[in-house]
Amino acid sequence: MSSKPQSVLMTDGSPIKRIVTFAAPIFLGNLFQQLYNTVDSLVVGNFLGKSALAAVSSSGSLIFLMVGFFTGISVGAGVVISRFFGARDIENVHKAVHTTVAFGLVAGILLTAIGVPLTPYILRWMDTPENVMVNSVKYFQIYFAGVTAIVLYNIAVGILQAVGDSRHPLQYLMISSTVNVVLDLLFVGVFHFGVGAAALATTISQALSAFLAFWRLTHVTGEFRVELKKIRFHKDTLKMVLSTGLPTGVQNSIIAFANVIVQSSINVFQDAAVAGCGSYAKVEGYAFLPITSFSMAITTFISQNLGAKKYDRAKKGATLGCICSVTLAELIGVAIYIGAPYLIAAFNRDPEVVAFGTRQARTASLFYCLFAFSHCIAGTMRGAGKAKVPMFVMLICWCVIRVTYIKLVTFYTNDIVYIFWAYPITWFLSSVTFLIYFLKSDWIHGFEQTPLASASHHHHHK
Repeated sequence: MSSKPQSVLMTDGSPIKRIVTFAAPIFLGNLFQQLYNTVDSLVVGNFLGKSALAAVSSSGSLIFLMVGFFTGISVGAGVVISRFFGARDIENVHKAVHTTVAFGLVAGILLTAIGVPLTPYILRWMDTPENVMVNSVKYFQIYFAGVTAIVLYNIAVGILQAVGDSRHPLQYLMISSTVNVVLDLLFVGVFHFGVGAAALATTISQALSAFLAFWRLTHVTGEFRVELKKIRFHKDTLKMVLSTGLPTGVQNSIIAFANVIVQSSINVFQDAAVAGCGSYAKVEGYAFLPITSFSMAITTFISQNLGAKKYDRAKKGATLGCICSVTLAELIGVAIYIGAPYLIAAFNRDPEVVAFGTRQARTASLFYCLFAFSHCIAGTMRGAGKAKVPMFVMLICWCVIRVTYIKLVTFYTNDIVYIFWAYPITWFLSSVTFLIYFLKSDWIHGFEQTPLASASHHHHHK
């Protein structure tokens, strides 16, 4: 039985209403995704103590380094699919969908092949504290063994979101996060299987959400239906997906790489600091969800509207989306500034852990508006087929400058607060750069020269 497609064209109706109703399920979905990671930390931190918590905490930036690259490419695939979808170019939607799935399969297998054997070396290189090492290695290797499910899930969600369906991915995440919580409590709390079991619980539940998403994609009636025998690479489409997705993938990995270096500088301060900053990272993860959800919604909105040649509508959507996101981010930042000690204590009540986490929260949280602004403009540029712009801005500001700053301050002082300042300073720099670019460049009409535009353009005249 095939179900009706629930795709949404964003080329009509009130722009802000379209963006918000599209961003809301993405936000809720990301919220559940974040719950996944938090439950691991909460269960491990409360049942197995602070060095086990440090083992799971040290893993966040490394996992994102590996997975963020492929998530970025699925964002690129989404831009390609939504551009063709907005232009009602069915044949190319087909090709883009099947090429993306083929890419996901290859990528997942590669990640497992690279991640499992290299884990111990990468963790050593990150200066992971010795007492945390065994647990960290175990956690990662299990995680990477099941990483294909995670990549495929991201690909499936990218396809569904590109055609304006952000509701189904949300339902799958709700199911799999519930399974994750139950398995975590069972494996770690009841059976006392240790840290590796927390990774196993995550892997099983991720595989479940990938299965559900693909079940939907293979059973819908609509131009974005996946037919297993048609999964293969279409060369031109793959080029388009990569030219849009690679910059985002590279940018994700670069930011994660810079954060791995920040993490290594924090690891030097031993496990209370690692656990405290790791707990703050979890809190910050929640704060950033509305921001990234808006930025993803803006990307889909812009690419569908440019595909349909509605330029003014695209411009209006970008501005309104940005204002909403920045305001929301600042409100969240103020709330975290006030509630920091209580939020950190939920993970571990050790006063030292709480003190480290709170100091980091109070250094960064009031600057979330800058982070939001950078993300919104980046999302806009991606939707306009100019993914290289955010890649270069973030490469320079969030990687080169951030790492250089960290190396300088850790050389001259061993006060951890200076490390925390790395974030607000680099958010400020990227925001100023983006603002100048947004106001000065003709990013809307510049779109006409991109390969994507000519592909959909060609189709119309065929």
